[in-house]
Order: sequence, then structure tokens, then C-alpha cells
Amino acid sequence: MGGRFKQGGRAGGRLAAFAAVAWLAAGSHGVAGERTAAQAEPAFDKPVFITVGEPTRPPVGWVEFCVEYKPECDTKPSAPRDIVYSTKVWDDLVRVNLWVNETIKPLTDLEHWGVVERWNYPDDGYGDCEDYVLLKRRMLMQAGWPREALLITVVRDKKGDGHAVLTVKTDRGEFVLDNQVDEILPWNATGYRFVKRQSQSDPNTWVSLGEPRPAPPIVSAQ
Repeated sequence: MGGRFKQGGRAGGRLAAFAAVAWLAAGSHGVAGERTAAQAEPAFDKPVFITVGEPTRPPVGWVEFCVEYKPECDTKPSAPRDIVYSTKVWDDLVRVNLWVNETIKPLTDLEHWGVVERWNYPDDGYGDCEDYVLLKRRMLMQAGWPREALLITVVRDKKGDGHAVLTVKTDRGEFVLDNQVDEILPWNATGYRFVKRQSQSDPNTWVSLGEPRPAPPIVSAQ
């Protein structure tokens, strides 16, 4: 799918990726850096959540990923969970999104692996949009964030091309971590057309996405 693609060689990014996971999981609260600090917390109006439709076919890239990384997909259905928003939650999202975007270099699957589509962790320092998403999801999950709130999402970007982003579902709205832009945006401010994403109950079940709906009067977050 789409991404910030460019031609490039391969580099040893494996140790840096795992170091970042360990750093976040340890709860480091050091200096985040000027660019990280520059993204202020969003001003909240009444949150709007995207309408979730019927189950749909998962992307072939996810199916093949689950063959290669079977233990990661061998999960049981669970209750949906939203992240309870806080300043620390926002800071961690900004930190992870920026670190991955700056550390991983964009490269198409055809250039990288010699195939049109392959979902994989960018442990060698290179990847396309799905690989950015997988790494961000893994970093947050290893830091203790609930899988049920971290949803791989397929969209059509502003050019109409297929693209993957990570939707983070919170009690204050749904935010998008994207490799095409460093700024974290509410889903309805991206300009994308949302197609489908993982179910909150089961990452191996994918659901279609539709028009936005207003938030319920009370949002129950776990």
C-alpha cells in the first residue's frame, strides 16, 4: 500500500527498534525532543466515532503475516477496550509515532522483498506503511497498552491509493498514527476514506467502516 516511498539501501535498524521498545516499556520520561514537544494536546469538542459495519475479509497481507508470525495472531476474542485519555497517553503516542517515522526509512515491498505486498516488522530499518503500523502497534503493546484499542486500519488516502494507519481508540475519540505525516490527528481530520480495520474484540476479524456517528452521552472506557 501507499507510504512515504523512496529508493534506498538496507541498514541495520534491528537493535534500534528493540531499544526503543524497551525504552518505552520502561516508562522513560526523559527529554522528548523539540519536535515531539511541539505537538500540543488536541482541543476536545464532543468526540465523533466512526461507524463500524459488518465483518469483512481481512487484507491478504494480514493473513500472510499471521502465517509467518502465528503466535502473535493466535489470540482469543476479548472485550473491547478504549484507552482512557491523559497527558501521558498523548505524550507517549507522539513519542512513538515520531520515533518510528524518523527511524524507519520508506521502501516499497517490491524494492524490499521483491513482491507486491508483504506485511512485516521493519527490523532492518526499512518498510512500507503496514510495517510502520506493525512496529508502532508492537511498541505500544509491549509497553502495556491494550491490543483492543490499537487497530490496524486500511484507508484510501487523498490520492485514492490504498494505505494503512494505526487507529488508537480512546474515550476522547479515535486518533490516527500515520507514516505520511508526523502529526497525530483525529480520524475525521485526516482527509482519508476509511475502508476497514481490525475488530476491537478480535484482531483476526476485520470490520467495514462507514459514516461517522456522534459519541454516546457516556463513554465507558476500560
